[in-house]
Amino acid sequence: MGNASRTTVTLVLAVAALAACGTGGAPPAGRSAPSLAADGGALSPSPGVGRSMNGASPGREALSREQAATLASLRKVDDHPLWTMTFQGGYDRLATVTPTLTPDTFGCSLFAAHGDPAAPVFGRNFDFDHQPALLLFTSPPDGYASVSMVDVSYLGLRSDADFTTDAGRRALLRAPLLPFDGMNAKGLAVGMATVPEAKPTFDGKRRTVGSLRVQRLVLDQAATVDEAIAVFSRYNVDFSDSPPLHYMFADAQGRSAVVEFSGGEMVVRRGEGPWQAMTNFTLATSTEESRRADQRYRTLSEALESSGGKASDDRAMDLLADVRQGHTQWSIVYGQKSGEVRLATGQRYGTVHRFHLPAG
Repeated sequence: MGNASRTTVTLVLAVAALAACGTGGAPPAGRSAPSLAADGGALSPSPGVGRSMNGASPGREALSREQAATLASLRKVDDHPLWTMTFQGGYDRLATVTPTLTPDTFGCSLFAAHGDPAAPVFGRNFDFDHQPALLLFTSPPDGYASVSMVDVSYLGLRSDADFTTDAGRRALLRAPLLPFDGMNAKGLAVGMATVPEAKPTFDGKRRTVGSLRVQRLVLDQAATVDEAIAVFSRYNVDFSDSPPLHYMFADAQGRSAVVEFSGGEMVVRRGEGPWQAMTNFTLATSTEESRRADQRYRTLSEALESSGGKASDDRAMDLLADVRQGHTQWSIVYGQKSGEVRLATGQRYGTVHRFHLPAG
C-alpha cells in the first residue's frame, strides 16, 4: 500500500465504569479498565442497539444488570459490519460454548515488531469468509483487562439484523470466550493462524480447552511471553471444532514466540531478533529457504529486516495491506506500550478506526 492516504477515525463511546462481580479472586495489581479514545465526536447507536434489556422473552431468564449494561454498550462502527461492545463484570472462561459453524480453513498473517523498544507493535490480518466482526473490551474481576476481535458468526450472528434480536444479543454475552486475536492491559498480544497439520499434546491430568478459548486464558492470565507459554502448558488444546492452528505471542518487553504442536508435543520457537512473523506453514518443520518461498512471509521478513524490526503504527498497517489476500476481513495493529488499537475492515485501508486500551 506504501504511503497511500489514510483517514484515521477516532470513535468516542461512553464507557461505563466496569463493576466487579462474580467470584474468582482479586484482579492482578495495576489492572486498568478498558476505554475508547476520547478526542472525537460521539457515535450514536443503531436502531435497536444500545438500549437496556431488563425484560426477557417468554421462557428466558431476565438479564442481570451487568448483562443489560454490556448489551447497552453495543455500537455499530462501520458497514463491514464492525461492532464494538464493552463487557461488564466477569464470566466463566471455561464455560462450554459450541460454535455454530466449523471452518475449512483460515488464512492469516501476523508479525511482532519490537525494534523500537519504546513502541513495540503486533500486527495481524484475519483472512476468512466475510462475516460481521466485533471488537470486544473486557475487564474481568479476576484477570487483566483486554481488547479482542471476535468473528461473531461463530455465535450465530451473520447480519446486522441478528444484533437486534433477543437471541442474537444474548449470544453476544458469550463473545469473551471466542477471541480470534487480542491484547491485554499488560501489552501481551496473541493471535492464531492455520497450519496444514497439528497434533496437540494430550495429558489426562490436564483440562481440555478449545483452540480459541486458550487465547482467552492467555489474555486474562498472562503478562509476558513466558507466562503465555505456561498457560498453554497447563491445558490440552482441542482442534476438533477448528482447523489445526499455531499461535504467536508478543509482550511489551520485546519478546515473542510461536507455539506449535507436532507429534503430540508442544514446540516453542522464540523470536531471536527484533521481529518475528508467522503465516500458514509450520515454522518448526520448515527451513528458512522454504519460509521465504511463501510470498506473505517473505514480504514481512524483508520489510522488517530492512527496518531493524521498527514499524510505526502507520507502517505496520501498510505492511498488513501489503500481505492482504482477497478474503482479508480485518487488519489490526496493537500498540503494546501505547495501548493504541488501529483497525481496518474489508481491506479499506484508507479508513482506520482507532481505539485505546489503557496500560495496566
